[in-house]
Amino acid sequence: MADTDTFRYRLAGTDGGARRGEIATPRGTIRTPAFMPVGTVATVKALYPEQVRDAGADILLGNTYHLMLRPGAERVARLGGLHAFMRWEKPILTDSGGFQVMSLSKIRKITEEGALFQSHLDGSRHMLSPERSIEIQCLLGSDIQMQFDECIELPAERREVERAMELSLRWAERSRRAFEAQRASGGAGPGQALFGIVQGGTDAALRRRSAEALVGMDLEGYAVGGLAVGEGHDLMLATLDATLPFLPDDKPRYLMGVGTPLDLIESVRRGIDMFDCVLPTRNGRHGLAYTWGGPVNLRNAVHADDPRPLDPESSCPAARDYSRAYLHHLMRSGEYLGAMILSWVNTVFYQDLMAAMRAAIEARRFDAWAEETKARITGGRSPGA
Repeated sequence: MADTDTFRYRLAGTDGGARRGEIATPRGTIRTPAFMPVGTVATVKALYPEQVRDAGADILLGNTYHLMLRPGAERVARLGGLHAFMRWEKPILTDSGGFQVMSLSKIRKITEEGALFQSHLDGSRHMLSPERSIEIQCLLGSDIQMQFDECIELPAERREVERAMELSLRWAERSRRAFEAQRASGGAGPGQALFGIVQGGTDAALRRRSAEALVGMDLEGYAVGGLAVGEGHDLMLATLDATLPFLPDDKPRYLMGVGTPLDLIESVRRGIDMFDCVLPTRNGRHGLAYTWGGPVNLRNAVHADDPRPLDPESSCPAARDYSRAYLHHLMRSGEYLGAMILSWVNTVFYQDLMAAMRAAIEARRFDAWAEETKARITGGRSPGA
């Protein structure tokens, strides 16, 4: 699919519930299923942009909450936008900041207007509304923008889940109107898109109501939010089963903040197209490597005398070239290089996993591939994992 001045999704093929597609944007094509490395504050931690690009990532994620606080959206805009600022030429998706308001701010108050919160950096007070969230995302120049929503921790009482879901729907409509106003004024460029976020906890009826209302707004894509916040793997998958039938086949589906390799495989099996998660780089910085033989904790003493490469099957040179003993030494010594290498290894693994899923869907053998791969990465666990 060639680059275009419009945003569009093409479903190229299916295998059961799994979908293979392409999202065209002015900044390039996103091959789906896709995993977005998390560049929260305009950087994927411990990696050069070139490493992320060469790993196979078609799109990165940035964060409205963090970038509005530091260095500031207006400053980024003056410096040419987020792409130029961080030297990333491919598409960028920005989340709305709602989750960070819930999880990071010291003091927050949710009203119909928006979220009044205190910065986790310096205690300064800010109001983040649907309109301000969209304004910030347009200043950053992101290719895919997310509606402002309220994400609550689970488990929660049904009435609280319903309240937050209904508020998020009203905020979705305000986000849509704000985005259209930005388009009319030139604040949103050609080919930029707005996604809605389905909420409703693990309640199937609430998820359906949320999905149907958002589909009625005719947005460019739809995310499933409010999962991976304490409900557990099985309940997350059950919630996807209850939600995805009410989302359109001809638009992208994005599962926010997920997850482990097993999460990705099972979610793609159900029809998810896009993911983001901090696990590859966060776990890499703490010594956990994802390999085709299972996760390996390089901090464990069992690796101290092991001359074998970390993962001879990896397409990442570092996984093939450095010994487990050396990587163990770096992690136990607190050397920056250890975090850098393992973040690189994990980023490549996640991109290779997505590429393998796309190939399996094209070959119409996704279920068989999934079972084989799950056995490898969970049952065939490396020593010391």
